[in-house]
Amino acid sequence: MDQSNFKHVSYLWDDAVAAKLAGDEVGLLIYRSNILGADLRLTNYGGGNTSCKVMAKDPLTGIETEIMWIKGSGGDIGTLKKSGLAALYNDRLRNLKNIYRGLEHEDEMVELFNHCIYDLNSKAPSIDTPLHGFLPFKHIDHLHPDAAIAIAAAKDGKKITAELFDNKIGWVDWRKPGFELGLELKACLDNNPGIKGIMLGSHGLFTWGDTAYESYINTLEVVEKCAEFIEESVRKNGSVFGGKKIDGLAGQQRKEQAAKIAPVLRGLCSSERSMIGHFTDDPRVLEFINSNDLDRLAPMGTSCPDHFLRTKISPLILDLKPDTDLSNPKELITKLQPLFEAYRKMYAEYYNTCKHPNSPAIRDSNPVIILYPGVGLFSFSKDKQTARVAAEFYTNAINVMRGAEAISEYTSLPRQEAFNIEYWLLEEAKLQRMPKPKSLSGKIALVTGSAGGIGKAISRKFVEEGAVVILNDLDQDRLEGAGAQFMKEFGRDSYTTVQLNVTEDSDIKNAFAQAALSFGGIDIVVNCAGLSISKPIEEHTDKDWDLLYDVLVKGQFKITQEAVNTMRKQSMGGDILNIVSKNALVSGPNNAGYGSAKAAQLHLSRLNAAELGPDKIRVNVVNPDAVIADSKIWEGAWAEGRAKAYGVTVAELPAFYAKRTLLNETILPEDIANACYAFVGGLLSKSTGNVLNVDGGVAMAFVR
Repeated sequence: MDQSNFKHVSYLWDDAVAAKLAGDEVGLLIYRSNILGADLRLTNYGGGNTSCKVMAKDPLTGIETEIMWIKGSGGDIGTLKKSGLAALYNDRLRNLKNIYRGLEHEDEMVELFNHCIYDLNSKAPSIDTPLHGFLPFKHIDHLHPDAAIAIAAAKDGKKITAELFDNKIGWVDWRKPGFELGLELKACLDNNPGIKGIMLGSHGLFTWGDTAYESYINTLEVVEKCAEFIEESVRKNGSVFGGKKIDGLAGQQRKEQAAKIAPVLRGLCSSERSMIGHFTDDPRVLEFINSNDLDRLAPMGTSCPDHFLRTKISPLILDLKPDTDLSNPKELITKLQPLFEAYRKMYAEYYNTCKHPNSPAIRDSNPVIILYPGVGLFSFSKDKQTARVAAEFYTNAINVMRGAEAISEYTSLPRQEAFNIEYWLLEEAKLQRMPKPKSLSGKIALVTGSAGGIGKAISRKFVEEGAVVILNDLDQDRLEGAGAQFMKEFGRDSYTTVQLNVTEDSDIKNAFAQAALSFGGIDIVVNCAGLSISKPIEEHTDKDWDLLYDVLVKGQFKITQEAVNTMRKQSMGGDILNIVSKNALVSGPNNAGYGSAKAAQLHLSRLNAAELGPDKIRVNVVNPDAVIADSKIWEGAWAEGRAKAYGVTVAELPAFYAKRTLLNETILPEDIANACYAFVGGLLSKSTGNVLNVDGGVAMAFVR
């Protein structure tokens, strides 16, 4: 069998790879899981569960016993490794039925899974463990394919399933994942011997096989049939979601409108904690948000637990025309504020109506998903990955609604059932186990000239402390190299890249638009881009002078100006750090242009600090000196000029600079990065207009 057998899913099985794993059922489980997870039409990030059962010797008795290997709690099948599996004695797991006290007490069974552990290096078993353990098949796939969930969430999904698969796929009505659902799956199989899978109402799909390959093919064939049935129904109907209601903006116009509004939305969504955003104008999203049925379907909420755990019960729809003039942020905030207040009130009512005596406290009541008809979908969450995944999950939910409406009528989970999942004590316990957020979590930073030297060190420090960054540089090759480094070290959700000349208005606007589209706005701007020219006064040209003042002074001013525009849209305050120099304070030889430009940067920082305080925007200065490592400035004539001025060779400069300091220390890019972090890390949140020297101690540069 090959890809030609499938139109709606990807056949990725490689016989050569599988042959190398022959006899290693756990290895084949991992391989099968990875290729299933590689196709987002089969399951979402972090969604679904796969397992296999093998015979192994009990290390205590030496007796062959059945062991179930299953994806552990919180893992992702697409990236699953053996360390992400749990291994349990399956007979012990099944024997838990003997002490099960019923539905009202099923949560207590989860802790008992630990008494069934076979492999002491196991990941914590997930809530889905009994769903696999009670079924007798060697290999089992539990996935959340959009096409299958569309049938599972259809008003008459049970009837459609029976007819479509000629009663070869069973049906279990909606039940929260857990011990009881495992028993119901086994009962369904007992009552329908010979079936090749089970549809879970509003939830997902179970399929299986005697081998890893048979399970894989069974899964693909069932999902393919579901998808083909839906697409045939769409073709017959001629339209989806009741047809188009509005015409959306063209591609570039959508991006421009999204970039303008994203910081405002981010600010409104960040009333309880600083959020990171994501934007998509995926064609599937546009088809939904531009349709006649948007206002009917969106408030219903999603069906699959994996969806609404990440997207909240329902999205917020913006009451704005696609081409609304967004040039006045204050007017826009005034217009949108009531929508957000109404959403928070709705969410509080949902919580108060559905809560139990022992429910966890209400969580952030702001929307996660925001739909702007004609423009696209925005998502906001604690970090970029979570925001991006939320958008992906809501796109899955759109696919489900599209399919269910094509074949029947979409149904969502009752609010109480949704609440019972969202505020499930087991989910709350999982949240409480998550690492404490880092000090810069939820923060977005743009460091000019961040492809090397000081700028890259600052960006790296910020990412290490939880921020996301917009890497930028005038040198495209250098920028690509920095991007590759950050991808390898931190992953794609930590950064974006944009070419930036700080003297070009179009580049500056584009950089901040990229920040808005990629992350929702900006919190920290570090003016670090620079150059140096060291010449005696008689050799200084107009061109030298203009270049220094354009890059260092005007560049700092224009970047700050655009940053303030974004920060005011968010109404969250912010930080502007200016990397100036010891030369702003110290008079040295052959340095009239550079030194005076640095002095202008320093005083401009003071002026900005005085003006921006009412906006809670802090402006501070870090003054380095002689940071030579990985610095493009020191690659050329500047190093030669400074060496000449001090009567030493270029090679002797690092030692010369260190010896002239009070601490006799060489200053590294990381030292400047640490100083920047000191200003933005939270401990100095009430400080502005300050200067921090990082120069090893140069007495002439003391501010006072």
